[in-house]
Amino acid sequence: MAVGLGHYLTVAAILFVTGVFGIFMNRKNIITILMSVELILLSVNLNLVAFSAFLNDLAGQVFALFILTVAAAEAAIGLAILVVFFRNRGSIAVDDVNTMKG
Repeated sequence: MAVGLGHYLTVAAILFVTGVFGIFMNRKNIITILMSVELILLSVNLNLVAFSAFLNDLAGQVFALFILTVAAAEAAIGLAILVVFFRNRGSIAVDDVNTMKG
């Protein structure tokens, strides 16, 4: 039995749903929200690479590399903001972020 396109799409759908549930179920922890966003981006990458291999086109793989670059930058900047926020407030709870509104 060969692994086909449907198998990849099923795994990507499971990753996507897990990421969405991670955002909606846990709105208290910012790190969990960032990890859920990363899961969603990885599911999109898996779809792009799977369709790229299925259609023999490299455009999907190039887009996947761009998404990985953006995701790495997002993680680095997001964690840096969290460190500064924790140093100032002593907590990284989502409820405390509302006090930053100006």
